[in-house]
Amino acid sequence: MHVSKTLEKGSKMELPLDEEDDTFTNISLADDSEHLSRTRSLKVERARSTMMNADMDDLSARVDAVKEENLKLKSENQVLGQYIENLMSASSVFQTTDTKSKRK
Repeated sequence: MHVSKTLEKGSKMELPLDEEDDTFTNISLADDSEHLSRTRSLKVERARSTMMNADMDDLSARVDAVKEENLKLKSENQVLGQYIENLMSASSVFQTTDTKSKRK
């Protein structure tokens, strides 16, 4: 058997009646409140976890892109360095001269 009770906010709650001694079983609204609070906390935690995973995925993709760009730039620098060395060796301006033989 159940007995209806109107709560503060106008909603009704069915309270079970203990059939052996016709007393109400103690149902705590604080327990319901705790349950709702825990449920909300879990939902918030799941949302945070999902957002953090998305952020980590974005960061991981960014790190991969930066590594790729770094390798590309290193390769280009090597090519440019070799090109500059070749130009310098072909130019007479950068050739070493023997100053003793020219003074004679």
